[in-house]
Amino acid sequence: MNFDYVRVPVADGVELNTAVAGSGSPIVLLHGFPQTHLMWRHVAADLAADHTVICPDLRGYGASDKPAEAGPDTYSKRTMGADVVAVAKALGHDRFALAGHDRGALVAIRTGLDHPENVTHLASLDVLPTLDMWDVMHGVSASVGFHLYLMAQPPGLPEKMIAGASDEFFGYFLDLWTNDPQAIPADIRRAYLDASRDAIPSIVADYRASAGIDVEHDQADRDAGRTLTMPVTVLQQDWGSILGFDAAGLWKAWAPNLNHVPVQCGHFMAEEAPNLVAREIRELLTR
Repeated sequence: MNFDYVRVPVADGVELNTAVAGSGSPIVLLHGFPQTHLMWRHVAADLAADHTVICPDLRGYGASDKPAEAGPDTYSKRTMGADVVAVAKALGHDRFALAGHDRGALVAIRTGLDHPENVTHLASLDVLPTLDMWDVMHGVSASVGFHLYLMAQPPGLPEKMIAGASDEFFGYFLDLWTNDPQAIPADIRRAYLDASRDAIPSIVADYRASAGIDVEHDQADRDAGRTLTMPVTVLQQDWGSILGFDAAGLWKAWAPNLNHVPVQCGHFMAEEAPNLVAREIRELLTR
């Protein structure tokens, strides 16, 4: 399956690099950290057989624009979710299914909460909603998320520290979170490292927002009783047994129409288990 590439203007003069293929009902796929839209290469090709598949690089990542962090809104998930709606609309789709992995899943969740009239179905790969993510991090077990705390710091130090050993920093997560190293071949790994090296300030800003304004937005929704109204499928490693929380229970509070699927592969499941991911997304779209 050949994908066409377009640059799609979104809010604030930002353009997103976007791969598009297929025809049929639309589905938008959002990548995670430290990756680009390339992480969907297997799943996207599968889904494009009977869907219009839209794979943008998130703002601040890959070949998309990387605006300077002018304040907490620049890389809030609310802003990034509005980007997603703008991309879909620019390509002719007011309503679409949405799947996200890691950082892209956080964007997808916020998009579903803010734009339920646009998102028909939602799939989340291997995250908890931001508010719950911070709540389950306790004591020494929180060391698994050290990067969350590093990039939550004010501008300056985290960017300099990461820039001093960027390939080692980003490569650490590609190695640590992968059960099957062959799932990310050398050329794809190099593409991820090159893209991340060129995006350090915006990647840090994305994470910084998740320690501030994103939490505020989640808390406001929790206080107001807002939930994801569309069918939701969550694919997740069994972090709950390690960190001591009920992942399905936490998710159920946000997504009443939930299918929670534990997986045995590593974090980069769209690359390690693409057939499983594509199958679960297809099942979601029947609900």
